Amino acid sequence: INSIFVVAPSTTDARLEKVTAHCSGFVYAASLMGVTGARTGISAGAKDLVDRIKKVSDTPVAVGLGVSTREHAKEVASFADGVIVGSAFINALTNADSLDSGIKAVRTLVEQLALGVREGRG
Repeated sequence: INSIFVVAPSTTDARLEKVTAHCSGFVYAASLMGVTGARTGISAGAKDLVDRIKKVSDTPVAVGLGVSTREHAKEVASFADGVIVGSAFINALTNADSLDSGIKAVRTLVEQLALGVREGRG
């Protein structure tokens, strides 16, 4: 089992060093301050946070909070080691009329997110 800690854009560089020293697996970089959930875009501060983390740690960095579209995944994949998606899957299921349509919506979302990641890595 890996220790995965969350760091926020407001985390100081000194604190980043302390937190990332205890991470294994990956560092969870919160793309913005706030609660989870789909957003209209990825914060400009997300890339800056990833850059700051990579200066103090060799542990892979995954970005989450607000990732819900192919374009979001593409953007995040262009600068982070991983893309974290949560609420978008819950929304796809809960906004569906039936379990079958919810599963199809999740499958479609996965395909679109994966395409975005591949494009971002391009």
